[in-house]
Amino acid sequence: MRPTDFFRTLIAFIILVMLHYTLRPLLGWRAGPDFLVIATLLVAIRVRPGAAALIGLCVGLVSDSVDVHVFGAGALAMSMIGFTASWLKAVFFADDVLLNALFFFLGKWAFDIIFVLAGHRGDFRQVAIQLFVWSPLTAAVTALFGLVTLLILRPVLRASTT
Repeated sequence: MRPTDFFRTLIAFIILVMLHYTLRPLLGWRAGPDFLVIATLLVAIRVRPGAAALIGLCVGLVSDSVDVHVFGAGALAMSMIGFTASWLKAVFFADDVLLNALFFFLGKWAFDIIFVLAGHRGDFRQVAIQLFVWSPLTAAVTALFGLVTLLILRPVLRASTT
């Protein structure tokens, strides 16, 4: 990655992390967008799998620091999502809107599945409702916001894909 590409990607990453901790609480939605997953996925498709896993681990540790009861679950989920996204970038690396939406949707849903199962929170009924009702809804909202993010940051990120 060229230095200019690195700085463009870093700026987009910082903007998304800031949105996660500023805009998301203001929205107050039960199924709100997860800008950390969007940021991790955007960076993961631009770096190698090992670096993507390390970035996911760091982002996960930062997000886990808010809730110490499930510390490590977010780090595990983000590192797995980052590694997998980087590894599969050849399959999903396209400028197609539907593929990008599917990429964000599956990334967020996979994150939620790993996070909920690793966190051991609630009984079977609560876990089932979380995984099959709220997680897909959150993944759909995240996919929508991910597409909007791609459209807004297209001038910044476009040069880094060439």
